[in-house]
Amino acid sequence: MKKTAKSKTGKIAPEDAALFRAAVGEVQPLAEQNRITPQPAPRKPVLRTPAAAPEIIDSLSDGCPNSFSDFAPENAADEFLGNGLSRMTLRKLRRETRPVQDSLDLHGNHTDEARKLLQEFLHEATQRNLRCVLVIHGKGLNSRGGEAVLRKLARHWLTQHPQVLGYCDAPPRYGGSGAALVLLRNSGNP
Repeated sequence: MKKTAKSKTGKIAPEDAALFRAAVGEVQPLAEQNRITPQPAPRKPVLRTPAAAPEIIDSLSDGCPNSFSDFAPENAADEFLGNGLSRMTLRKLRRETRPVQDSLDLHGNHTDEARKLLQEFLHEATQRNLRCVLVIHGKGLNSRGGEAVLRKLARHWLTQHPQVLGYCDAPPRYGGSGAALVLLRNSGNP
């Protein structure tokens, strides 16, 4: 076993020091005028009050005047594509060319809660410049009468949201028709 470079007293062995000097070669010290004295990092200002989160305006409609009713749009489309967009955009979304960057599960929420959660989620996702998100709304198998009220409403709300370019049924591994893959507008996209 080879001895270490430092002896028990903490000194470097003379043969190791000579080997180092031979490898490094001739060394010139820096001139004093070329040295920069290190400055302490600038202090970040301490915020006294937390910044208030922007209020998100509830612009999504259930389509009925009474929000306490069990109204749901008659038909929830399996897919949606905004005006002026190519069908190829929807085809690429279906083929998962973009990874799912975040998801929201609306299971077990009442309609008003679900609408608010969806709006907050979409607002945050667009603030983070996410392009593809997953909204899990369920298939309605456990709802009264077996009707997928939340599925219909969630997809209805997605068609109304200004940041949603399109959506389609999620692949089976993400929940199939119980979830929607949503393509969002990015900040550079009109």
